[in-house]
Amino acid sequence: MTLLPQTDHLRAMHTVIRDRHAAQADFVHYSNRIIRLLLEAAMELIPVEKHEVTTPVGATYAGLRQAAEVCAVPVIRAGESMEPELRAMCPGIRIGKILIQRDKTTKLPHLYYTHLPPGIAGHHVLLLEPMLATGGSAGAAIKVLLDHGVSEEHIVFVNLLASPEGLAALARAHPRVRVVTSSIEERLNEDAFMVPGIGDFGDRYFGTAA
Repeated sequence: MTLLPQTDHLRAMHTVIRDRHAAQADFVHYSNRIIRLLLEAAMELIPVEKHEVTTPVGATYAGLRQAAEVCAVPVIRAGESMEPELRAMCPGIRIGKILIQRDKTTKLPHLYYTHLPPGIAGHHVLLLEPMLATGGSAGAAIKVLLDHGVSEEHIVFVNLLASPEGLAALARAHPRVRVVTSSIEERLNEDAFMVPGIGDFGDRYFGTAA
């Protein structure tokens, strides 16, 4: 697991987005800044190879270049909040979609829709979902990728907040999946919400909160 460095600057951004009174514009702005940090950290996990280039002064620079095909799969809807920053970083990246919703009563995930890039089995996949609570939805999304031939070790699960319970469940079920997060929360409450938490990320990001 990769946890972003817990700097004062990151904590200040978390303070804004965790505030129940935060304006939507502020919530989106600071969420996007954290998302960018997460995606940069996730891309550090993609394999590279040596690649030399000639600089404008005629010197040789012993550099690196990406050595694997990468695509992204956001979990609709909250995961789609990560798309704009990813497209800014990686223009032309192919993006699939998975729709999984958790039953409000049973808390169990249900798969409703899948559309993935052709040849995804040969790619490294950034699985985008801001919240890792019980791990049920993440596990269901990972199973979809595995069923389409993606190697477990080629999946990078990118999220903002993770609960200890969700991380433990994911580690038990899929130990080779790598996780990148900006915060490990204290616990889940009796309603399976993270504490201190952030509320419903999708509703707050897209402006559909009551």
